[in-house]
Amino acid sequence: MKRFAFYGRVSTEDQQDPTSSRGWQLARSTALIEQHGVVVAEYFDVGQSRSLPWKRRPEAARLLSDLARPDRGFDAVVIGEPARAFYGAQFGLTFPVLTHYGVELWVPEVGGRVDPGSDAHELVMSLYGGMSKGERNRIKIRVRSAMANQAATEGRFLGGRPPYGYRIADAGAHPNPGKAALGQRLHRLEPDPISAPIARRIFDDYIAGRGYLAIAERLTADGIPSPSGHDPARNRHRASSGGAWGKSAVRAIIENPRYTGRQVWNRQRRDEVLLDVDDVAAGHETKLRWNDPSDWIWSAEQTHEALVDADLFERAQQIRLAGKQRPTTHKRPRVKRTYQLSGLIRCGLCGRRMQGSFNNGREHYRCQYASEYAIAKGIDHPKTVYLREDRITDALDAWLATMFDEATVDATCDAMSRAQEPDDALAARREAAHRRIADCDRRLDRYRAALEAGADALVVAGWMREVQGERLAAEHELGNAAPAQAPLTANEVRALIGGIQDAVALLGQADPNLKADMYAELGVELTYQPDQNLVKVRAQPCRTVCVGGGT
Repeated sequence: MKRFAFYGRVSTEDQQDPTSSRGWQLARSTALIEQHGVVVAEYFDVGQSRSLPWKRRPEAARLLSDLARPDRGFDAVVIGEPARAFYGAQFGLTFPVLTHYGVELWVPEVGGRVDPGSDAHELVMSLYGGMSKGERNRIKIRVRSAMANQAATEGRFLGGRPPYGYRIADAGAHPNPGKAALGQRLHRLEPDPISAPIARRIFDDYIAGRGYLAIAERLTADGIPSPSGHDPARNRHRASSGGAWGKSAVRAIIENPRYTGRQVWNRQRRDEVLLDVDDVAAGHETKLRWNDPSDWIWSAEQTHEALVDADLFERAQQIRLAGKQRPTTHKRPRVKRTYQLSGLIRCGLCGRRMQGSFNNGREHYRCQYASEYAIAKGIDHPKTVYLREDRITDALDAWLATMFDEATVDATCDAMSRAQEPDDALAARREAAHRRIADCDRRLDRYRAALEAGADALVVAGWMREVQGERLAAEHELGNAAPAQAPLTANEVRALIGGIQDAVALLGQADPNLKADMYAELGVELTYQPDQNLVKVRAQPCRTVCVGGGT
């Protein structure tokens, strides 16, 4: 009996329940191979678009990885619906890999095994890849055309987060009887009694001459939560703002035409761009981009209560566009500068990395923190914190030199060696994972023997799938518990840092670019405490050997 691995896929674009979709795809696969073998492993991608290459789908990528394993446990792959597995030219990129590892591919469309030497089989599979791509494109066109019509003629609310100042209200039963039977209903926008007056205030302030930042600072100072603070359930990705207003939130409100009471759709589009122009097989990624206002779809009539009238909104847009189109002077090209501690120094007040900044003829590091965020988070943080680079590097070079000079290098090496002491907890996790893998292998051997002895193939296949899942989890645990490397003795550390010792002694005279590389290799980490005028330093030399220190 031949051992098969089943592969299937379902995504939101297919409009199917994952459980039922897996069921019919597996049933179609089982019917194809029932006279030839049994499914002993499953790989089923849920929520992955067919346009993604196999290497970017979790289960498909796992299948490709398992092909190279001598103990993979299957001899062939069966696919119940090729149009769900292969998109465009994906068959031509995937089938040679299966052939290379001696794994057959079975699909219903050719009545069984795909013959690597058959031009007809290759043509059929390529045709299904093209049909899959065409089907996806047709779905996109139908959906977008329907949504454009619903927005223009019906003014229908088409989903998404409501604009700040509105909330979602019920608008009656869904006009599609099938969806109505499932309890789906239409929705509309209605003013939110708490945030609607704030949205009107933002427009009034903007018309009165206040800018985005001034409006944001006033709102935060008045204790008014930002859109993410007002509706945190729909804005989990912005929870770190602490409810403070930012310029971007004010600008988004000023630019949103739905405050006039009309429904507007197609302000943004999703473009698919190559992930890597040098590797077309890597596929595409989706980018959200703004459409030209001439491409926006407006409802013919007002569909919800307006928070600002059309004249006020138009005046706000004129002010906004006048700011964009004001004459500007071209600045001289910036000089490329090397910041020796770039990415290594953090602000001790907010924890963020400080950025390089050239001021008064010297390299500095700067932390800019908007006052509205400081107020919201209760942090006493100046608007801008500066730190001169040369005041750090001179002292840092001297400290590093003392760590590796002849008088202290032995103590440094001993400390680095002690820092590598084995982690007993990791060792216990590795031992447990090894035991689980060995147990799974013994059970799989017994199940294979039972299968060869004539046991019920479907029952045994279920047992094997369960054990293979346990083995995969144990392998993942083993990888997570693996030590970085074998511990080094103090003498081995001394030999390892011989080159570093010589380089550290010359740091003060080194080229800035070389110094930046050396600081990174030494694992230097700095934290600036402006309230104490203090820089705390920690080093992790050689990266693979950890040692703490500081001044």
